[in-house]
Amino acid sequence: MTTNPATDPLAQDFVRFAVDAGVLRFGEFKTKAGRLSPYFFNAGLFDDGAKLGRLAEFYARRLVASGLPFDMLFGPAYKGITLAAAVAIELARLGRNVPYAYNRKEAKDHGEGGTLVGAKLAGRVLIVDDVISAGTSVRESISLIQAAGAQPGGVAIALDRQEKATADDGADAPWSAVQYVQQRLGLPVAAIATLADLLQYLNASADAGLRSHLGAVSAYRERYGV
Repeated sequence: MTTNPATDPLAQDFVRFAVDAGVLRFGEFKTKAGRLSPYFFNAGLFDDGAKLGRLAEFYARRLVASGLPFDMLFGPAYKGITLAAAVAIELARLGRNVPYAYNRKEAKDHGEGGTLVGAKLAGRVLIVDDVISAGTSVRESISLIQAAGAQPGGVAIALDRQEKATADDGADAPWSAVQYVQQRLGLPVAAIATLADLLQYLNASADAGLRSHLGAVSAYRERYGV
């Protein structure tokens, strides 16, 4: 399990924003893998113009700071659609105007048809999503991008949970979903914040209510972290 001793101001600002917006919550939540997590991140709750605009700003700032090269954005259905569009707007506001595209879950059999909407996939395509849970969405996006003759250039996400993925047999894998994408699929991943950043935020918080969750989140990291 790795640690992240250095404080990342951008990540700390993002965690604070996510907590204040009610997107990052604490309690007891059952994950898709059947684990009981002491925290829950639901990007679907960035549900008004101000929150979405601020979220896009964090994505854009992380992408600029990462130096990750890309020529356009791709948003996998469904959450990625809104995220890619919002990040494209923010990047343009910062002087970096790039095309974006997204896919439909179901192919359209009239009009322009097909499963892809937006700009033609070309060059280095950056996939924009909220989290990477199992890598399934990333693999599907890679297939679409490559089938169009373009090159997958990386993945941008809001939060890296830094926890063990679930293997095909249901057991805990020795790698995280993000590590799977980086090492097995060969794509760089830029995350606005990580579980380590969340722990730093809780540890430094002056709010006794927030600090009370530090033990449970730390124990979860010890049990499932990578």
